[in-house]
Amino acid sequence: MTAFVLGSLIGFERQYRQRTAGLRTNVLVAVGAAIFVDMANRLGGHDGAVHVVAYVVSGIGFLGAGVIMREEGNVRGLNTAATLWGSAAVGACAGADLLLEAALGAIFVLAANTLLRPVVNRINRQPIDTLAVEVTNTVYVIAQTAQQKEALRLLESMLEAAGHGTRDLVVHAFGDDAVEIEAVLLATAVDGEQLDRLTRQLAEQPFISQAFWSPSTTE
Repeated sequence: MTAFVLGSLIGFERQYRQRTAGLRTNVLVAVGAAIFVDMANRLGGHDGAVHVVAYVVSGIGFLGAGVIMREEGNVRGLNTAATLWGSAAVGACAGADLLLEAALGAIFVLAANTLLRPVVNRINRQPIDTLAVEVTNTVYVIAQTAQQKEALRLLESMLEAAGHGTRDLVVHAFGDDAVEIEAVLLATAVDGEQLDRLTRQLAEQPFISQAFWSPSTTE
């Protein structure tokens, strides 16, 4: 009964937000965990209950993996999977007659999904801390091998004229008769439109087949 009530509270919040695992799923997870732990506790005593709890923990991982989706490079459903994990823990506590722990667990799961939501939203709206996150911009030029030196000199002169210092300059083979030049810029403020114009001018050269730039972040 405790697992059913507490699982319903957790599931109601998930159902209200129309998540993948809603009311019924969370109730079933909590009640199922409680039944297995209670049965093991009665048949095998404390040691048996401990072993079943370990199996519940590993088994719920597969169920959580089922609600995690990957769409266009974005992972969704991690919070829902974590909530199922919490429901299983609440049910396991209820099955082991740890009713106070079960109630506290349900409160903490609900608090994480409700009270912390405004905090997360506020943090996500804040600008990125540039002291903690370094943005690295790299200019790529693909040119004919015979004109490698000419392309390299042109790239360096155009970057210098635009006020962009380079931290690293690497040349790789690109196919049989071409090279790829990577110019890693110093971590300073970069005007994207300026780099767009610069790469367009580079690409207009007859000995350069491609020119583009790409930003990346490292923490």
